[in-house]
Amino acid sequence: MLSESIKKVKSWITENTSDVYVAVLIFLVSVASFGLGRLSILWPAKQPIQIIEKDELLTTKNTAAAASSLTANSSLIIHNSALGKYVASKSGKSYHFPWCPGATNINEQNKTWFQTKEAAEQAGYKPAANCPGL
Repeated sequence: MLSESIKKVKSWITENTSDVYVAVLIFLVSVASFGLGRLSILWPAKQPIQIIEKDELLTTKNTAAAASSLTANSSLIIHNSALGKYVASKSGKSYHFPWCPGATNINEQNKTWFQTKEAAEQAGYKPAANCPGL
């Protein structure tokens, strides 16, 4: 009786080999997805980037509370909009956004600030090639 059942199962598997492969594949993918979902709980949560105006940060009455609200994992970008929206080097030929890679390499004493693109172009500067969005 047991040998008959085994023969029936073997014959069914040989007749439905492709269906068995699909079922096994679906099972393995679902187990892997579940495992990755469980692992994602263990990964630390990333803190959002906060952009705070420099003047706003300095004039806040409760600066200690503002500073304590920033965790060690969060990134802080401070941009003083009073200086301008675009920056160029006094010895360079192109202008950048303040956060572009080329702008971060400019020494503070060599920076020239502009409020508009037109002002930078009138001063003889052109948009930086490595600064997306210009």
